[in-house]
Amino acid sequence: MSQVLTPRQAEELHKALIAYLTATGLSNTAAALRQELSIGDNFDDATRKKYEGLLEKKWTSVVRLQKKVWFYDLSHIAGCRIKPPIAQIMDLESRNASLQHELTTATPLSSRRNQDPTTWLPRSPARHTLQSHRQPITALAFHPIFTSLASASEDTTIKIWDYELGELETTLKGHTKPVLSLDYGGPRGGTLLVSCSSDLTIKLWDPADEYKNTRTLPGHDHSISCVRFIPSGAAGAPTSGNLLASASRDRTIRIWDVTTGYCVKTIRGHADWVRDIHPSADGRYLLSAGNDQTARLWDASSGDAKASFVGHTHVVECAALAPSAAYPLLAALADLKKSPLVTSSAELLATGSREKTIKLWDARGTCIKTLVGHDNWVRALVWHPGGKYLLSCGDDKSVRCWDLAQEGKCVRVVEEAHAHFVSCMRWAPGIVREQGGGGGEGNGGVAEAGGKKEEKGEGIRCVVATGSVDLSVRVFAP
Repeated sequence: MSQVLTPRQAEELHKALIAYLTATGLSNTAAALRQELSIGDNFDDATRKKYEGLLEKKWTSVVRLQKKVWFYDLSHIAGCRIKPPIAQIMDLESRNASLQHELTTATPLSSRRNQDPTTWLPRSPARHTLQSHRQPITALAFHPIFTSLASASEDTTIKIWDYELGELETTLKGHTKPVLSLDYGGPRGGTLLVSCSSDLTIKLWDPADEYKNTRTLPGHDHSISCVRFIPSGAAGAPTSGNLLASASRDRTIRIWDVTTGYCVKTIRGHADWVRDIHPSADGRYLLSAGNDQTARLWDASSGDAKASFVGHTHVVECAALAPSAAYPLLAALADLKKSPLVTSSAELLATGSREKTIKLWDARGTCIKTLVGHDNWVRALVWHPGGKYLLSCGDDKSVRCWDLAQEGKCVRVVEEAHAHFVSCMRWAPGIVREQGGGGGEGNGGVAEAGGKKEEKGEGIRCVVATGSVDLSVRVFAP
């Protein structure tokens, strides 16, 4: 009989089987299997805990995919004028949602039952330290569905990791100079990976086709600092989400159609290197920041400037639009009479600078609060999906958590999060529920299913990843 699994896959399966049998009380069967497979003392308690629950997770994943294939077949039958029973389809949708919930809650990293996701913050030690890059880490991106984490490096490569197991899955090569930014998204169910580099190109990679490089987008005249998919709903992409935005040292922001590879708009306004870009959740606005010591808000459709945020005295390294969950607390900080509508976007935001400070702003360009605490450049900002906290990291090697309910007080510092500068940080995206329209809110947001609002905190993945000049990626989880 020909082997379907590779030796490594077979070894993983065997260890998962032994861990499952041990956990279910079938110790004699587990011992017999270990003896049959010649797995001796190297399968200790630490190894067992690592693989415990993996078999169930993979099994529920396979069942879920089988259900989707069955639904796909029913759809084709319907196209042949043999209508599948409505009750069966509704039952399938219900079961699919249930299986999706089982799959996500089977992930040990993000489903600790006694932890409130709305108040969880990263703490030392990190769950995993991922090492394989040969040069500093520059960017990170989480896959929107699977437990995959992409990391970019100055060594010109992109590496894909399983952040649950802490193992390297594959290495992507194609860029010829440092890779500076990564993002997942796009028209294929949000599963394309995009990267940009100092080699003046943007590359698209397809995870469904073994991360094949499907398209390369040239056009910028200098290093491309940041690239982000624009969520569905933006002008020109009402449902498909086929636009992405890039920021460059050539002082421009460009908007691209990933299906054609064409640049559809060039936005000019910054007086120097554009370092960072952040689309609003509805795709209507773009927030950018750069070496001209400003952040700017743009209309993604027209390219018109909506507001400028002036107040920093050094390069603005990063900027992030606040999620609607943070509006009430930020409104209180700003002494607003009422909080902005949760359906509105780009109402409040944060910027981080080389002057070691973080500033909170309203959409009119008024600085609400300045957060002081870092001892070196602030390199990345991430909003807690629950809306109560803002996370930052920087060249002082720390990750800091600021509580908006306490007027921006720093309530946690992860000292020595890395052995060198912490250059990037991402929060794992929220659990996406099945729904008829576009996707849910990015970066920890939760989509609503069937018009029914999720319970507070439900769907938040408590997983944060950081990258560093020390050549490592660290994953923090409960």
